[in-house]
Amino acid sequence: MNREDLLFLPISINITGKKILLIGGGNVGYHKASILYRFTDKATIIAPEFHEGFNNLPFTLVQKRYSTEDLEGAFLVYICTENKELNHTIKKECEERGILASVCDDPIECDFTSPAIYKNGNVTIAIASNAQNVHQSIGIRNRVQELVEDGSIKIR
Repeated sequence: MNREDLLFLPISINITGKKILLIGGGNVGYHKASILYRFTDKATIIAPEFHEGFNNLPFTLVQKRYSTEDLEGAFLVYICTENKELNHTIKKECEERGILASVCDDPIECDFTSPAIYKNGNVTIAIASNAQNVHQSIGIRNRVQELVEDGSIKIR
């Protein structure tokens, strides 16, 4: 399958009371965790080492190497290790268990992707490019943010 063949449905998922797991403690993992924090303060991060920014987030940090048992009870998994082979293995293990997984930086492996998000109170505006052009999505999101902040678009 090619990247151009991917079809992503933009939806909002109810994560209330659900186990969210993020595997990987580096820069990419920290970036995903920072986005996740805008929506929940309940997630478990598993990694042998953590980017220092994780200390400012309220998530449960488990300092260890990933093992299959970590997936027990998971609803949603962000796979953000710096090891492509390990990422692929974790994705396959999620697939076998019916767990939705996003392999950061590899849309072909993803069950879901994270759009560029602007959040203002209970309003969330998500811009996605079907995993084709993240920079375009971010640019549009930034423009929406500017329009809201300068009063051109009212959110109330």
